Amino acid sequence: MIPEETKLKTHKFMNRNRLLAISGLLLSAHWLVASEVKSDAALQRTAQRIHARSILVDGHNDITLYMADAGYDLGEPSAGLFHTDLPRLKQGGVGALFFSVWIDPAKYATNGGTARALKLMDAVYSTVDAHSDKLVLATTVADIRRAKRQGRVAALIGIEGGYAIEDSLETLRAFHRLGVRYLTLTHTRSTSWAGATTNGLGTGLTAFGREVVNEMNRLGMLVDVSHVSDATMHDVLDVARVPVIASHSSARAILDAPRNIPDTLLRRIAANGGVVMVNFYNGFLDADFAAAYARVESEYDALWQRHANDLRAGRAAEQQWAASLPPVALARLADHIDHIVRVTGVDHVGLGSDFDGVERTPVGLEDVACFPNLTVELLRRGYSEKDIKKILGENFLRVLGEAERFARKSQPSNRNR
Repeated sequence: MIPEETKLKTHKFMNRNRLLAISGLLLSAHWLVASEVKSDAALQRTAQRIHARSILVDGHNDITLYMADAGYDLGEPSAGLFHTDLPRLKQGGVGALFFSVWIDPAKYATNGGTARALKLMDAVYSTVDAHSDKLVLATTVADIRRAKRQGRVAALIGIEGGYAIEDSLETLRAFHRLGVRYLTLTHTRSTSWAGATTNGLGTGLTAFGREVVNEMNRLGMLVDVSHVSDATMHDVLDVARVPVIASHSSARAILDAPRNIPDTLLRRIAANGGVVMVNFYNGFLDADFAAAYARVESEYDALWQRHANDLRAGRAAEQQWAASLPPVALARLADHIDHIVRVTGVDHVGLGSDFDGVERTPVGLEDVACFPNLTVELLRRGYSEKDIKKILGENFLRVLGEAERFARKSQPSNRNR
């Protein structure tokens, strides 16, 4: 029989060991939490350093509409209403921004597209003039790199919707002279020469459409295949002699939406040397969000009908309405990047946010100030600084540079045009 005194000593010893074990677990848990916080802070610092050494190119931003039609000044603080203003562009480390010149096919599919494009472009020129200490108009890779050295954002122009050229190669050439450096061949409605995802799924390029692509190559204007049908994309890749871009498109294998690009075409874009600039819109990233949006889409349309004459009020109502839709994690956007990298390689991925053209973006990517949060996520996933720099902008700069070189080579044989 074990004496009571021995039992008591043993019990005390066991309790002390339990206490020590529990204390150890608590200390370990505290260390893990502290380590995680420290790790997050370290990743944020690393992301900021990478951005300071990189040129971040956003391939598609729709703030131009509000600049032209709502009198919005980029110098005006706009958190909570718009995604984009100058202080937040600096905070997000944005080096170059494509101001989208969106030609609404509901209004300009058959006429008026050229004049509409000029109005929106004028808003970009005026904004650059008003804020020349922070913005500079850019048309070349050299311009973009110079802007980075000067601490200014390079402002570039891309036209969204081939309706703008009104079936005229002369107008296309004039837009290039005015600084346009890409043309999205369609928006949500087919042109007379290129099929769109919405109403032209089986329609590709006509003979004139192939002329448009050839002329854009000759000029050094990038062909943008976002919004076009799969058939049009295949036809463009058959014709194109220089790399193409998808200025704001994601991966169909992750979310089966017509606006996203299937693997077969991702591979063809990679073989062409092009770049897919991933869209931040929740509706192109996540199936749950897309399904929820589809159920209430009529409400969204009605909202904008009520505010058709007051874009600021409409934008505020849109933001309030969209808050009820399910959130999407930033990681979901990174999933699309991961997939495209696996299919194409890291040299063919970029960023095309669609900021100020969409209602909801992932948590942590609420506006242009938040780009470093995406870099943090890529660091967590093991991307190197070299590869992150490519995704942020170097891949796009390579493509634009190739277009410039091809255009220079093409000019002597076209002197008399």
